Parts: sequence; C-alpha cells; structure tokens
Amino acid sequence: MRGLDGFLAECDRGPRINELKDFFAATAAGQSGVPIRKPAVDTRLLPGDDLLRGLVGLHAARQGFFDQHYHGSIPYRLEEECRMAYAVLKYARYHEVPLSLYSLGTAEGTMARTLSELSGGKIRSLSCSPNAENYKCFVAYGEPPAAEFFVGPFHRLTKDVLSSDVRLAKFASGFDFILEDTTFQMYSPNRVKQIEFVMQHLKEGGIFLFVEKFRAVDENDYKRREWQKDFGFKARYFPQDEIEKKKDAVLKIMFNNEVTLGEMFHAAGAHFNHCVMTWNSGNFCSLAASNNRENLNLYLSQMADPAIPNEYVYETSLYQANTDYAAALQQK
Repeated sequence: MRGLDGFLAECDRGPRINELKDFFAATAAGQSGVPIRKPAVDTRLLPGDDLLRGLVGLHAARQGFFDQHYHGSIPYRLEEECRMAYAVLKYARYHEVPLSLYSLGTAEGTMARTLSELSGGKIRSLSCSPNAENYKCFVAYGEPPAAEFFVGPFHRLTKDVLSSDVRLAKFASGFDFILEDTTFQMYSPNRVKQIEFVMQHLKEGGIFLFVEKFRAVDENDYKRREWQKDFGFKARYFPQDEIEKKKDAVLKIMFNNEVTLGEMFHAAGAHFNHCVMTWNSGNFCSLAASNNRENLNLYLSQMADPAIPNEYVYETSLYQANTDYAAALQQK
C-alpha cells in the first residue's frame, strides 16, 4: 500500500484513540453510558425459525457493556446485527471449508463470537478493538475455540502481525467476510485509504460489509433524523441529559469524520465492482461490497427483510442508483 506511513500517522491522530479514548474506555467498562434497560430484539420484525431464535438468544447472552450502550443508541441496530449474522450463518452452509470473519469495530465482538460458537467452528472469527475493557467482556464467558480478539486499533493489525502471532496466524491467508462497524468514522474521513488498508486482509471474492453513519446532502435532513433517533428511540434507554452530554462530547467530533453516501460509494467503487445498500436507519446505513457478483448475490439472498419500522427508512432509492453506479465503474 502506497503512502502507508502517512496513513498510519493519520490514524494515530484519530479521535478514537485520542479525544474519545476516555469515553470508549469508560463505556466499555460499564462505568458510564449504561442504558436504563437492556436492549432486546423485537422478534416480531424477524423470521421465526429455530436457527434465528438460537442466534438471537446466544447474542443476548454474550453482550457486554459497550454493546448494550451501542444497541440502545441506534434505532433497530440490534435487529440488523442479528439479521446480518443470520445471513452469514446461512451463507456458511454453502461452503465445505470453514469461513473466516474479521470484525473491526464491534466492541466486545458479540456478533463474531456468537457466529463462531453457534456454527461449531464453521465460522472462525477475529474481533478487533483498542480497548482492553472490550477484551475483558469478550472473555467473560470463556475463550471460544474458534473466535479470537486483537487488542489494538485496526490500523495496527497488519499481515505481519497476523503471521507472527500464534493465535492469529490461521487468519494470515485472509478473510471471507470483513465487517467495519462505525469504525472508520472515528479516525478520519479518508475512506479510500481506510478501505485500501483493510482490503489487504480480504480474500479474493470476499465480501466487505460496512455499517456507518452518513452525512445527508441536506443538513436539515440530517438534523431531523437525529431528532427522531434521540426522541423516538434513544429516549427509551437513556435520560435526556445523558443524550445531550454525548452529543456534545462525542457526536460533534465524530461528525467531522463522516462522509456522504455518495462519497462512500465512490470510495468503495475505487476497490470493488459491486456495492449495494442493505439497510437504512435514519442517518445510518449498511453496505455490502465485493468483486465477486456471485458471492455477493448469495449473501444478499440469505438476508431476511430489513427489521425496522418504515418511519426510520429514508434511503430506499439507493439500491438501484448504486447498482447502476457499479455497472458504470465496470465500463471504465
């Protein structure tokens, strides 16, 4: 990767491990940001089969402090995490050899660990976080044989680090799935370089999943969606003064590193032939990208319908617009 030293220095200056370091440490340790009730999946919005019920149950049992804060903060993000995990779990059934998943930014790695446990090792996972507090939650239920954890920021996990660590060497050949969960926006708006760096770990034909908060083209739209999130959902789990405190201490800093959906699709298009939006909740969206259309379509075909009330969904037209964009990129 060209310009690696400059990119690493840029990440080292990122708010995630500087201005916001104390916030993430305290939240991951359960010292602050604890919701007044534990978020729970609204099972009415998801399919009712046994596989998914087992996944939802184990996921709930493995959650740590930060996950509870996170899922109480974003409307129906918990349902979406289970929906994504369900699709990966079903995707793995089509492969004779174990799949590998790298999750950078899912705090204590609940989704990754749940997939490794529930699949009986058919999905091997690696989670990554700069916080030792998250690792403490990860091992609170014992160390699962098929799930690993790297304590450190994503930009310090290189191929050399993977190869030189006895526990992580099995991942040196790359991952079938990579999930970036609201991580890039905590460092910088440099999505092209961030994706390029992490892609060193993606197998040929692998699938890159993104969950991010995006700027709106119209700033007033962004604000209205934030109000809906805060008063229509987040107030179920946090007092109003705590919501305002986080807005001032964290969200204003994070906003500087957010990008628009158009910018994100442009960044993804620099590396992938195919990229589609799979979920939207206010200012948050999930994207799935790959250079293998067959693999991407198989993943998409395993997804249940988005588990979210329609009033939180705004970006319904993006799927067609961006499949057209991907097709145009292939013709260049």
